[in-house]
Amino acid sequence: MMNGVETAVAQNGGAEAERARLDELRWRAVLSRDRAADGTFVFAVRSTGVYCRPSCPARRPRRDRVRFFRDAGQAARAGYRACLRCRPNDPPARDETVDLATRVCRYIESHLDEPLRLEAIAAALGRSPQYVRRAFVRVLGITPKRYVDACRLDLVKARLRAQTAVTTALYDAGYGSSSRLYGRAAARLGMTPAAYRRGGAGATVRYTTAATPLGRLLVGATDRGVCAVSLGADDGAQVNALGREYPAARLTRDDGALAPAVRTILAYLDGRRAHMELPLDIRATAFQWRVFQALRDIPAGETRTYGEIARAIGAPGAARAVGRACATNRVAVAIPCHRAVGAGGDLTGYRWGVTRKRALLEAEADRAARRTRRRA
Repeated sequence: MMNGVETAVAQNGGAEAERARLDELRWRAVLSRDRAADGTFVFAVRSTGVYCRPSCPARRPRRDRVRFFRDAGQAARAGYRACLRCRPNDPPARDETVDLATRVCRYIESHLDEPLRLEAIAAALGRSPQYVRRAFVRVLGITPKRYVDACRLDLVKARLRAQTAVTTALYDAGYGSSSRLYGRAAARLGMTPAAYRRGGAGATVRYTTAATPLGRLLVGATDRGVCAVSLGADDGAQVNALGREYPAARLTRDDGALAPAVRTILAYLDGRRAHMELPLDIRATAFQWRVFQALRDIPAGETRTYGEIARAIGAPGAARAVGRACATNRVAVAIPCHRAVGAGGDLTGYRWGVTRKRALLEAEADRAARRTRRRA
């Protein structure tokens, strides 16, 4: 649901990596002219001095000329003027269900220190609990309770990154006891809250890099499994990105330990392996895991639209939430988010570049065709 795009990185505390993730989601909304994102942010173009709503029909600017603002007032204070074509100061036309889901998101985000029972949320918004739940699930694909859990955990992460004491972070985020958070820590943080507070202090993240036909490959791993697979133009930027995720962890290059994972990925990329299985250590919500599994179920050489994936996981109407889940994927190829496409089959935004996405899909389709010919 791009109308709640900020919630993908809720309560991020201003951390650089989290801002970058938010801006990437916003940029995807701009590229797709997502009307559901109207009213949640505006984008400004440095070369023209104009700010627009995400769905503005004007030609898309270059990414390096774009700035994002929470609202029109913030953009105006920064010296930009409103676009005369899309009129970003006018109230956006909104679907009632989408609007209600957005209001639920905002209510939850501003009341995380309260119990937040569905009945209380519904009463505050003047709707029945059943109606609120149905609307929320239709738009986001998850229940309000799961959204509360995700927001609270993100708030804890932000507090811990800001060096708040663990106990204080717990209660600021509305956890009644430390046991509830620690029960989620292994799956969501990859380490204990105390270790996460120290930016991964005491943890070791090993990494290696290698050349591929798609550019430079970085593979990172904890003791639990592979936590990062990225593709880029150079090693330095990818290592820096890994370091921002674990700022106090011990990052160490270990070509030998990660050689098997690299060989597996390279064998898949050059067509010597039809499937790729790696032990993974990635933090994801329950909804994201459902999306990731659906992506892995798509046969190589085929694609599915975000809407088709939403229906496959039993969350019709959650196409935008599926797109956001794809944007959070940190392990390229291992979780094949390149197989997710826009409603018309368009190769929409891809974390590692649309050119690489196209190349991956073409290579997979070619391998699938060769296997079909051999069986014929």
